[in-house]
Amino acid sequence: MLSPEEQLRYSRQTMLKAIGENGQQALKNAKVLIVGVGGLGNPVSLYLNAAGVGNIYLADGDNIELSNLHRQIQFRESDIGENKANASADKLHQLNSSTNIEVLDEMLDEELADYYLPLVDLVLDCTDSVTSRYLINQKCLEHKKPLIIGAATGFDGQHMFVNPNLEDSACYQCLFPKHKKAPENNCQTIGILGPVLAIIGGMQALQAIKFLTGNTVKTNQLNIFDGLNNTWQQFTLNKQPNCPACSP
Repeated sequence: MLSPEEQLRYSRQTMLKAIGENGQQALKNAKVLIVGVGGLGNPVSLYLNAAGVGNIYLADGDNIELSNLHRQIQFRESDIGENKANASADKLHQLNSSTNIEVLDEMLDEELADYYLPLVDLVLDCTDSVTSRYLINQKCLEHKKPLIIGAATGFDGQHMFVNPNLEDSACYQCLFPKHKKAPENNCQTIGILGPVLAIIGGMQALQAIKFLTGNTVKTNQLNIFDGLNNTWQQFTLNKQPNCPACSP
């Protein structure tokens, strides 16, 4: 049951037929792991926290730097030097004190993934490391945890949804086979415009809310945003029969 305060706080969401009070209760009960609390993790965590996701795990071992501030909108100059996950948890608590926030102030590795993934309903990959994406993808497949992947560089961004509980769902390695390796581009090598991260992070949060409230989220679709031309493209992916990650 939602409390009177929660009914008021989330009233603009629960009036949506696709959400309603049942959907809001599902958000309240949900447990979500956000890996990476930088340019994507900032808007993702803000929107999920504001929407009433009841249990959020934040994983990031990086500290805040001056060069982060143009795009990592939760942080302030006074936060420089602090761990990103810890600083984000403080900001989220100020926005919605009813949310349970747990901080992992280190980079997610195999051991941490094996411990935390069984605890959650959904994982959001907000990292900027290809190595981390392969690890998160593999562990989500092993633990049968749905995964929303986001990435952005320059004026461009992309997101996709992987659901290991569906037999025909393509995974990250179907798109970028590990033996070929995905391009190691990130904001440190080619730069990034902050609003692009807001758009991709917002889409990740939207997909997460839809999934957690029982609405349809498309698998096998790569969504690519071109910020210079203000266009979206959707590409259909097929699960690869020889994928070493998701195929027998």
